[in-house]
Amino acid sequence: MKVGILTGGGDCPGLNAVIRAVARRCFERGHEVVGIRAGWRGLVEAKFLPLGPRETTGLLPRGGTILGTSRTNPYTTDAVEAVLGNFESEGLDALVAVGGEDTLGVAAKLHAEHGFPVVGVPKTIDNDLSATDYTFGFDTAVFICTEAIDRLHTTAESHNRVMVVEVMGRHTGWIAVMSGIAGGADVILIPEHPISLDEACADIRHRHERGKDFSIVVVSEGYELEGLADESELDEFGHVRLSERGVGARLAQEIEQRTGYETRVTVLGHVQRGGSPTPRDRVLATRYGLKAADLVHEGRFGRMAALQGDAIVDVSLEEATAELKTVPDDWYQVARAFFG
Repeated sequence: MKVGILTGGGDCPGLNAVIRAVARRCFERGHEVVGIRAGWRGLVEAKFLPLGPRETTGLLPRGGTILGTSRTNPYTTDAVEAVLGNFESEGLDALVAVGGEDTLGVAAKLHAEHGFPVVGVPKTIDNDLSATDYTFGFDTAVFICTEAIDRLHTTAESHNRVMVVEVMGRHTGWIAVMSGIAGGADVILIPEHPISLDEACADIRHRHERGKDFSIVVVSEGYELEGLADESELDEFGHVRLSERGVGARLAQEIEQRTGYETRVTVLGHVQRGGSPTPRDRVLATRYGLKAADLVHEGRFGRMAALQGDAIVDVSLEEATAELKTVPDDWYQVARAFFG
């Protein structure tokens, strides 16, 4: 069997660990493994890379992806036939697609419409894929954000400032909530549970009135502030390029104007994606990769490896991409207990 593997969407700590695990399990069974460069674009443009033991050695602690990635969507570029044709021309029998809602959404559609032999692995630092408790990359992102919040506490306290920390999270606030709780944030703003600026500023004032002369505010990049959204620049999946929006800067400006407290902003941005994965993400990515290789070997296509409890199971790609997994109210209430 000749097995292809691609990594799509944003880069993420643990991608190389998945590649390593898929390859190792496939080699044990006598299967050939081929890397596809730059996500779905690699199948559109026939960019392939043979993967052997030499190419997949030493990948476990390595960040990023040796295959490269892109946000190419073959459905919006009329390239589905190219994907199918290049897959067949390369003699591939199966594909492991590693990605988030967009990458796996394409995989689910190809399987449903063309019987495409694909298996998914859930990758997103946002942790917003349904049908799995956690996605790899999330733990690393939360660790990085928590460490940054810890460091900002000292400068906030030294200067009696409000520090706004903008973290990733387009539609969901998992990173903000988890790192905010772990880092002792005083206000957390996420897309799923919006609060008014007046309420947020009231919490900050209350804290300062209690003798605390500094505050930490964590906000998801996708949090909506009136008049901020700019729909002019979209990616191939129709998403606004959030790096252009600056919710953290605008929020800091509003807080300073409304409260009179000196306010600064730190945008963590792509640093959350980079570097070596945490031990937990290395283990989770490895388990996912082995499960994906098993599903390919068994011919169980249209499935995705998933974590439920402590067990690695498989779910349908359709179920996994049907809706986003948002932060439930009970989780947000844990965070709110420490506001103000």
